[in-house]
Amino acid sequence: QVQLVESGGGLVQAGGSLRLSCAASGDTFNMYAMAWFRQAPGKEREFVAAISWSGSNTWYADSVKGRFTISRDNAKNTVYLQMNSLKFEDTAVYYCAARDGPHCDYDYKYDYWGQGTQVTVSS
Repeated sequence: QVQLVESGGGLVQAGGSLRLSCAASGDTFNMYAMAWFRQAPGKEREFVAAISWSGSNTWYADSVKGRFTISRDNAKNTVYLQMNSLKFEDTAVYYCAARDGPHCDYDYKYDYWGQGTQVTVSS
């Protein structure tokens, strides 16, 4: 079992930056692939970024590539999402997820989820 708690969301102007954090507790954090997903009002949840258990491999949705960076600190049991050059369309609830297996883009393959943190980008 893994418990995930996101933080760092908020209101930011377009072009600004935010850093989300996801603190994990419970099972061995460094054995899990981690990912960020987001869900905007009226839309399905979508993949944002993922990172391998070691942190050596990362993957991004095309919509955030070059603007967002996922990283992890296994000593702190924490995964981060640095979001730069934010756009209005990045507004969503952002969720952290953990998977006991290789990374993937499909939310239904992730085993554990946080409660989400709201990111609002004003235009």
